[in-house]
Amino acid sequence: MTIKATFIGRSILLCSALISLNLAAETLKVASPDGNIVFHVSDDNGLPGYRIDFRGKEVISPSALGLEFKGVEGFVRDLKITDHKKTQQDSTWEQPWGERRLVRDQHNELTVTFARTEKKSSNHFTLRVRVFNDGIGFRYEVPQQKKLADNRQGKIDIIDEKTTFSLPTPEQTKTWWIPSRGWNRYEYLYNTTMLDVVDRVHTPVTFKSSTGVHLSIHEAALVDYAAMTLDQQRNGVLKADLTPWSDGVRVKTQLPFKTPWRTIQIAAEATGLLNSDLILNLNEPNKLGDVSWVEPGKYVGIWWGMHVGTATWGSGEKHGATTAETKRHMDFAAQHGFSGVLVEGWNIGWDGDWYANGDIFSFTKPYPDFNLPEITVYGKSKGVRLIGHHETSGAVTNYKNQMADAFDLYQQHNVAQVKTGYVADGGKIKRIDEQGIVRNEWHDGQFMVGEYLRSVTEAAKRKISINTHEPIKDTGLRRTYPNWIAREGARGQEYNAWGSPPNSAEHTAILPFTRMLSGPMDYTPGIFDLAPYGLAAENRVRSTLAKELSLYVVLYSPIQMVADLLENYEKHTDAFQFIRDVPTDWEESRALAGEVGDYVVFARKERAGEDWYLGALTDEDARKLSVSLDFLSPDKNYEAQIYRDGPDADWKTNPYAMVIEKKTMKRGDTLQLDLATSGGAAIRFKALD
Repeated sequence: MTIKATFIGRSILLCSALISLNLAAETLKVASPDGNIVFHVSDDNGLPGYRIDFRGKEVISPSALGLEFKGVEGFVRDLKITDHKKTQQDSTWEQPWGERRLVRDQHNELTVTFARTEKKSSNHFTLRVRVFNDGIGFRYEVPQQKKLADNRQGKIDIIDEKTTFSLPTPEQTKTWWIPSRGWNRYEYLYNTTMLDVVDRVHTPVTFKSSTGVHLSIHEAALVDYAAMTLDQQRNGVLKADLTPWSDGVRVKTQLPFKTPWRTIQIAAEATGLLNSDLILNLNEPNKLGDVSWVEPGKYVGIWWGMHVGTATWGSGEKHGATTAETKRHMDFAAQHGFSGVLVEGWNIGWDGDWYANGDIFSFTKPYPDFNLPEITVYGKSKGVRLIGHHETSGAVTNYKNQMADAFDLYQQHNVAQVKTGYVADGGKIKRIDEQGIVRNEWHDGQFMVGEYLRSVTEAAKRKISINTHEPIKDTGLRRTYPNWIAREGARGQEYNAWGSPPNSAEHTAILPFTRMLSGPMDYTPGIFDLAPYGLAAENRVRSTLAKELSLYVVLYSPIQMVADLLENYEKHTDAFQFIRDVPTDWEESRALAGEVGDYVVFARKERAGEDWYLGALTDEDARKLSVSLDFLSPDKNYEAQIYRDGPDADWKTNPYAMVIEKKTMKRGDTLQLDLATSGGAAIRFKALD
């Protein structure tokens, strides 16, 4: 009896301990306004974590949270939830320019305080979670606290972020991705594989689960922090891998601080990702005040000739950036209603291996055959602005030292947009530290995050907009700094001139669902000589002429380049009319149909007008699409000006075959589109009444 009683007593004690432990663990949740997305956050076993359900099914399995610091105990273990608060938001804000004028910000917010369980420590942080109908965002907020920082200034180094994103059934989860921490920055062809074979990737990275749910993992409002790449550790477990400084530290900051938002866009269909405003909504409102001086538009340039070998950046017989050639381009722009002319190679430093000699670039001294004052006065008489260009070749200290003078010069000569470039291998940004020692940094490390933003804010002081090439990835900062008008950040058109290999037929059918989810891209569409070296050449544009037109609608940018040599447009004046007509600033945009890497259909309504434009494109497969015109206004008739692939069009053998026709159409009609291999269609719906 005694033995039995003792056993029962110990069992009761053990059960009591388990019950006590279970009660100590807390799980909180917050749902999207429509109830479809539910974010759960917990402190099980003293470990901060979360999971996400979509329509009652788990799309992110239990995943880790936390930050690790150098020299002091971080937020990794022995933590408990000590406080929380819920709020709601439903408002609408207006973009000065963008895919749509009005953006609705509707979300439910949960703030959760995690604190150390040790009595001797009062260290804590807040996890702020916002759940929208199109996804979630969460970030860490670390307040001032005496026992956390290791000095009076509150400075602290982050050596690791523990955030993970655990996706169930990785062997059945289709993934579209590019590698991170590579020499070519973001400029890779996208891989299409199952998740289980992925290694380390850039974001945005896009997934389609075995049940058909689409997700995209990215980040928003990246300021004074390292970019987040993702490293697959255990199968399906993607861990935040912050890009380090040259000394290995991930982030150098001070209390208080907040991280960028970690974002997960979630949709039942692929088009749901395209119609999401999540990234923009997680950024702060405009900090610049009146930005009426930021002007969307189309531009031509002294650019493509350097890629196909008819001109050079450096001085000499084939120098492209001459006064006479710039005036010729300004005449063309004025004739066809384009607002700007980009000129590359105008300043001292391009001779020789310019991509390796960034220290000799001058951003205020032109070559002798480029008369800046004369050109800008001529442009003003034509109603066309010069678009400036600053190529750094990754020598950012040299650029920083000249930046103020360079922007002052442009402001003096009425230059309102500047394309910047940072051509250098990944990990080879040249920083000269306070001791004069050369340090090599990554394009997406914390140092460069700050340098890119420096160029934007310095330009804003002179009412200049920035189009960044070889950039830090877009994270929606165009809302906060509307003069950050575009950027590159993926393989653009130039790879068709010399890339090995050139862009694939599916490339522009992948970009909308990956890179373009982060924001506008200066892809530089509109090549009309699709095979400058002949149809049999490896380097050529792998699309039809109609598909090139469709890019002006499908690949959004408020500044679209008319990228080909001027003379090539004169050979196809009928097709060129669409480029003349299509706007770059929109009242509304809708993705109507699409599957990642296969095809996509977009409709956009012009701002301050009644016309709609439609772009449709496909990958290497020809396909038939049936498109409902329910987006048109119900009380109007429209003249559909249709530019589509001809019946015998084929990107390999007959890329120029095109049918241009007009039809009267209205809301409720259905448009039938026959797209050729790597083909497309571009349509203007001109309101008639």
